[in-house]
Amino acid sequence: MKIEFKDKRLKILGFPINKAEIVGLIIALLIIVSDFIFFRGTNLFYFIAGIAIVIAGFPFFLYLIFETNSLREKETMFLEFSRNLVENVRAGTPISRAILNVKSKDYGELNPYVIKLANQISLGIPIKTAFETFARDLNSQTISRAITIISESQKAGGQIENILDSVVSSVSQIEKLKKERRSAIYNLVVQGYIIFFIFIMIMLIMEFKILPIAKGLSESVGGVSDQQIIGELGTSLGGTGKTATAEQLTRPFLWFLIVQGFFTGLVIGKLSEGRIRPGLKHSFILVTIAILINTGSKVFISGALAG
Repeated sequence: MKIEFKDKRLKILGFPINKAEIVGLIIALLIIVSDFIFFRGTNLFYFIAGIAIVIAGFPFFLYLIFETNSLREKETMFLEFSRNLVENVRAGTPISRAILNVKSKDYGELNPYVIKLANQISLGIPIKTAFETFARDLNSQTISRAITIISESQKAGGQIENILDSVVSSVSQIEKLKKERRSAIYNLVVQGYIIFFIFIMIMLIMEFKILPIAKGLSESVGGVSDQQIIGELGTSLGGTGKTATAEQLTRPFLWFLIVQGFFTGLVIGKLSEGRIRPGLKHSFILVTIAILINTGSKVFISGALAG
């Protein structure tokens, strides 16, 4: 098993993972093993398994949040970095020297990348190559486009200060549009969460109100058991004609909620950020809510009804 350390994340079997995520996975595995030993066959088994899944995914959820916030700050600081370059170049300083002049400024999350860029240039590495490494390390589409324009214009010659000024204006406009989109889409994000909660309520009503009606029907229909009635319901829903219990009919509800929550989160991320990856944090929140509510209801609501 090959393990590499890169940006505080270990690469195990080709997948980047940090120590917190490994600890979360180990704790979740121990919980699941204990759950199988002590609570298998009970409603509490599914609830504890849901908690284990949440513990396993929580470090990944935090990493996605930090990654999104970090990328957002890098793009904001890149705008400040570009403006400083424009000021230096307009004063008659070559762009390579301008980069060395601004490397001591504070750019927050962007500092290590600016210092690396300046060090590469001071070692004699061509500006185009250094810029390509800079863009690849940042892994941002906005910054990559801007860097490509800057490096190509520097290679071709001409009024580099005008090119830099245009890049700054373009990046500034892109950041402004992103903020406006996040603000405009906020209501749709809230609506997505509300609709998902309504979907959960519908599943719970079907599980604890509609399906148990079969028991009431069995009392009013002579000679017909509740299992037969529920079995007929299962057949009408596409079953094989075999008798199905209420528990068997409600078992797929959890998977319905998980699938709905996962893809709803991806859609929310695409609408609000323009990328699917940030939607994974919304998917985690919705799937977590679905698992805990569905499995928890079996423990607490079923217990209350039985009592």
